[in-house]
Amino acid sequence: MSAGTANTQDFETPLTELRRRIEELEGYPEGSGHEAELARLRKSLEKATADVFAKLSPWQTTLVARHFDRPYSLDYVEHLMSDWVELHGDRGFADDPAIVTGFATFRGRSVAVVGHQKGRGTRERIRCNFGQPRPEGYRKALRIMRLAERFRRPIVSLIDTPGAYPGIGAEERGQAEAIARNLIEMASLTVPVVVVVTGEGGSGGALALGVGNRVYMLRYSIYSVISPEGCAAILWKDQEKKAEAAAALRLTAPDLLRLGVIDGIVPEPSGGAHTDPAAACKAVGEVLEQALDELAGMSPDELVAQRYDRFRALGAVEEK
Repeated sequence: MSAGTANTQDFETPLTELRRRIEELEGYPEGSGHEAELARLRKSLEKATADVFAKLSPWQTTLVARHFDRPYSLDYVEHLMSDWVELHGDRGFADDPAIVTGFATFRGRSVAVVGHQKGRGTRERIRCNFGQPRPEGYRKALRIMRLAERFRRPIVSLIDTPGAYPGIGAEERGQAEAIARNLIEMASLTVPVVVVVTGEGGSGGALALGVGNRVYMLRYSIYSVISPEGCAAILWKDQEKKAEAAAALRLTAPDLLRLGVIDGIVPEPSGGAHTDPAAACKAVGEVLEQALDELAGMSPDELVAQRYDRFRALGAVEEK
């Protein structure tokens, strides 16, 4: 099974056979007379994929956002940046692999990068705690963001976490305080901060890296105060109501753009970022470059004021 089909969901079933037949024909030697059929199948797959993904429910979008083969933070660094120097540790307790941090060159511009990392394969996912950071992860991210401010480097934040780790040790070491501290400190940073939700944006675990001048989401990512399963368990006392919860939470990119929570949607390849990670990374790169160019002309005071006004405006409603 290929990487793109290893985590196939039920709604992708109509596409699975087409992908299998295409992979089979791609293994044939050139000149064996299969080219016309291969072209036809590729065209059929493209149309079928567009039809399926145009009708995804919020819960189905959640499943795509969680796909194991979606690009993670280090994939974006590899595809988009050079001179990457990863920095480790919070200088207080430990290093948390669930958050990666460092400095790099992005299209001629020196930037700091902070992002969640879920890991590839069982061993690495366990090491990264499936992308659920502990307090030391958030404190490490804050340490690097402060360094970025000191050296006048813009910050790129890549969000992909089901949420902060709720374990006893994390709570003992001040999980809530670490998240709250990041919110306070990010709000007052005097350098540009650009945030992209690349997969899951779960609760405070995501928001602790999400206070930016610009906030974007990939088309099939999600961003919410709680997971659909958690919401269903609280409201209905039944996790099987997760699809209803996903719809009620308004967690998809189009929903959040309409509500003014995000500034834009990053397009994904047909079938999701996991089907063509390089294209997904390129699309994120275009958005990052545009945002950083727009913010480059703003003074430190203007950056802080714009970020403050942006988040203060969330949730405003008009009474009729």
